[in-house]
Amino acid sequence: MSRSMVMLGAVWMLAAAGLGAISLISVEQEIALGREANAQVQREVPSLQERTVLGYVRDIGARLVARSQGEAYPYSFHVADYRELNAFALPGGPVWIHRGLLEAATRESQVAAVLAHEIAHISERHAADQASKSLIANLGLGLLGAILGNGTSATTTRMAAGLLANGVFLKFSRDDEREADRVGMALMARAGWDSRGMIELLEILEREAARNPGQVATFLSTHPSPEDRIARLRASDGHGGTRDSGRFRDVRARLRRLPPASSMSRN
Repeated sequence: MSRSMVMLGAVWMLAAAGLGAISLISVEQEIALGREANAQVQREVPSLQERTVLGYVRDIGARLVARSQGEAYPYSFHVADYRELNAFALPGGPVWIHRGLLEAATRESQVAAVLAHEIAHISERHAADQASKSLIANLGLGLLGAILGNGTSATTTRMAAGLLANGVFLKFSRDDEREADRVGMALMARAGWDSRGMIELLEILEREAARNPGQVATFLSTHPSPEDRIARLRASDGHGGTRDSGRFRDVRARLRRLPPASSMSRN
């Protein structure tokens, strides 16, 4: 019996036992998948390259990464020049935040909350687990063999494109989202931000969903409702740490002077 068949049988046994997190993908393979997926996103998504804004986001990300736990992933931070409110993480390190979310934030701690939540998805290997479950569900023995080390870079590229196209990297389970909230909130506190920023951010999303649903449609399609998450986070709400900064206000002013962001509906 081939190694792929033995591994698949073992994984089916784990799944039948009710274990939620099932990862067939090594950290190195996860990073390779994420690199390929990120290259595809960069080809398809308008990226904001304004140096002040991008440098600010990357500095917040670096401060959070310095206090994150788990594997030492090659994290990178990008700003999608979209007006809709959203953010997402790809396996192995890439994090994207929409310009619309930066513009909607009213304090720096809310920006830190977005990035901390996405970093938590990566550090907890949620995308690797989702990809593994997708492979199990689709009985992709050939794909499974590639993941287990028998594939070429071309196979990895095709695999990343397929998983990205099917939304495997962009929609996590409710348990994953709750864990990312919890881990992200703790990360914010360790890095010196007031963790109330995460609750405030969700309140902004909740208000925007009522006022202008189209602005948060993508977010709501891939995340549990803000109302449910707010109630859960208030129980572990923590105070203290940075809430705002002059640099955040400067970045907000810079964003207002830029040409309007694109709409996802036009791409």
